[in-house]
Amino acid sequence: MNAAPIRLLRKVGIAEGASFLILLLIAMPLKYYFKMPLAVKYTGSIHGLLFVAYVGLAYYAREVYNWPFKRFLLAFAAAWLPLGTFFFDGRLKIEEQRIASGLH
Repeated sequence: MNAAPIRLLRKVGIAEGASFLILLLIAMPLKYYFKMPLAVKYTGSIHGLLFVAYVGLAYYAREVYNWPFKRFLLAFAAAWLPLGTFFFDGRLKIEEQRIASGLH
């Protein structure tokens, strides 16, 4: 079985999580404390795109690897929580290693 879809999901998950933190910790203070609304506009757009890509890839991984629906829901929930995709990445890393070694 090919590990490429889960590898891509991991990369997009890290980018999505980082964009979420940048949005919360940098862009939003810039908007509300320094009156710079464009920070949220651009960062929010990038984060939104990464969020949609992450959820789409999680669904694709569910189909490719025959994940139970619960695992897809965990991936989806992780995208809603700050640091969530980073924690979920630990599970994905283990699964990627299993797939790459042919144990899955």
